[in-house]
Amino acid sequence: MAKKPTPSSSTTTTKIVPLGDRVVLKRETAQSTTSGGIVLPDSAKDKPQKGVVISVGEGYISRDGKRHALTLKAGDKVIFSSYAGDEISVGEEDYLLLRESDVLAVF
Repeated sequence: MAKKPTPSSSTTTTKIVPLGDRVVLKRETAQSTTSGGIVLPDSAKDKPQKGVVISVGEGYISRDGKRHALTLKAGDKVIFSSYAGDEISVGEEDYLLLRESDVLAVF
C-alpha cells in the first residue's frame, strides 16, 4: 500500500488575512553589530521600526456605511510607531499586526 505524501512545513504556507483597517507586517531583523564592529547581545538590540507589508485588510467603514480601501499594499516598505500593533507568531514566523493609521511613512 502506498502512503499519501504528508505536507512538509516548507510547502505549507499560512495566509494571514487581516480584517478592516489592519495590516500585517514582517519586521526587519535587528542589527547584530554596530557600525564600529561591536557585537550586540540580544538584550541590547533595538527592535527596528521598519518592515514590509505582507497583507492588508479590506478597508475601514465610515459613519455613512461606505467602505474605504487602504492606501497600503502588499510589498510596501514602511516605517511605523515604536509600540504600535501586536506581535503574533504563525508557525516559526513572527509578524506584526497593526492599524494602517500606525504606519508613519512608506519608503
